[in-house]
Amino acid sequence: MSSIRQNPQADALPDFRNLGVIARILVAVNLLAFGAILAAEPTLAQAAEAFVRATALLQPVLVASLVAFYLLARPLLRLGYAAGCVVVIAVVLGIAAGVHAALGVFAGTGLGRALVFAAAATALVLGYLRLHQRAFSPALAEARLQALQSRIRPHFLFNSLNAVLSLMRKDVKRAEHALEDLAELFRALMSDGRSLVRLADEIALLERYAAIEQLRLGERLRMSWELDGAPLDALLPPLLLQPVLENAIYHGVEPGIGVGDVLVRIERRGNRVLAVVDNAQLEGGDAADAAGHREGNHMALDNIRERLNLFFDAEARLETRVERGRYRVEIEIPYRSGAT
Repeated sequence: MSSIRQNPQADALPDFRNLGVIARILVAVNLLAFGAILAAEPTLAQAAEAFVRATALLQPVLVASLVAFYLLARPLLRLGYAAGCVVVIAVVLGIAAGVHAALGVFAGTGLGRALVFAAAATALVLGYLRLHQRAFSPALAEARLQALQSRIRPHFLFNSLNAVLSLMRKDVKRAEHALEDLAELFRALMSDGRSLVRLADEIALLERYAAIEQLRLGERLRMSWELDGAPLDALLPPLLLQPVLENAIYHGVEPGIGVGDVLVRIERRGNRVLAVVDNAQLEGGDAADAAGHREGNHMALDNIRERLNLFFDAEARLETRVERGRYRVEIEIPYRSGAT
């Protein structure tokens, strides 16, 4: 199966605020420049010397263009692909002409030659980024399928339904709320995983999931929420945090016989969003058994790491650590507002 949904996505310009995109542009343009000079010069030594001279003109144009695209990232993303490419090339040519007027005499490069290289390099880099984006589009669908398969644990569904059945006669209202939470959770699981969602929606899903687990585990599960600093308008991949919370409960609370403490903290730090989920066995738990039970969480974490890379490239971070007996998962993503 190559894709879950066969409708192709429309071409779009890359997000010029992304560090991975910026790094690829820097490397690609310098490689193109060195390749062009290497083809024109008879020896490698002469090519290296010519490249150093050309750098006096190339690097200011490249840096100024990247700064301009960073500032214009949002308007460019709203343009159609063809119009966006025209604007990008025009901006590069304008910057190249301005820099050449100031520095061209030192670089020893004619204006016409500089503009031709700027236009050709921009077109080639845009083409490369388009191919890169298209190559990874099917992977988003595959990551969604893999994520669904790794998150729907049969034991959770069966145990949750049994817990609801036990409430039907003595607490009908609570049973109805639990079924609503379960339905909402599975609705989110079956939704398209290739579109970003607001953090507020992800938090609401976390709370529904925690309510279901609280119904199953009762007083054995002690949830703590630190969400006052959470940017509710931030955008993130759907169901990014729910599998982490599920792991914390499944691998950290269920194996023990005592009370398990789980903390969820989400906050904004400048232009970054940090989410922390950690857990510890507080009372009556066997640390060795809990550690052995925890070994199975690598599939979900690897899947989350892959989806972070697909959505945010080099700008996202996922780390796991053990601190003072607490198993912690930290996820950090760039802050992108989804406010309308």
